Amino acid sequence: MKKLFVIASTIAALSSIVVADIQAPPGSTYTSARKLGRAIDNILYGFLEIPEQLVRKNEQYGASSVWYGAADGTSRALRRLGYGFYELFTFNCPTYRGTFKPPYERCGEDNRIEMNVHDGLSEFPPELGADGGWDHTRSQKF
Repeated sequence: MKKLFVIASTIAALSSIVVADIQAPPGSTYTSARKLGRAIDNILYGFLEIPEQLVRKNEQYGASSVWYGAADGTSRALRRLGYGFYELFTFNCPTYRGTFKPPYERCGEDNRIEMNVHDGLSEFPPELGADGGWDHTRSQKF
C-alpha cells in the first residue's frame, strides 16, 4: 500500500509540473472573437485609411503629395475591406498558419504588428481623435 501511494504521488507531482509548462501558449491572445472584432473593424473603419494616408504623405513628402496620399489611402481601404470580409467569413477557422493571427505583412525586428508607412497594415484600422491608450493601436504624434 505504501509503494502504491509513493508511485501515485510521484505521478501526480510530475504531471503538475508538465501542465504548468503549457498554461499560456504564444498565440493565446489571438482568439476567434478577436478575429471577428478585427473583421468588423476593418469593414466599418477601414475607410479611415484615406484621411490617415493624406496626413501621413503630407507630413512625409509635402503638400504636393495629395494625390499620392489619396491613391495610397484608397488602396489600403480596399485591402482592409477585402481582409475584413475574408476574416468575417472565416472567423471561427484558424487560417493563418493554424492560428487566428492577422494575415497582414509583419513589420519590425521583434515581429510585432506595427504601421509600415510604405506597404504594411496594422492589425486594427487607424484611430482618429484622442488616443485610447490601448497597446494594439498606433502611437500618436503630438
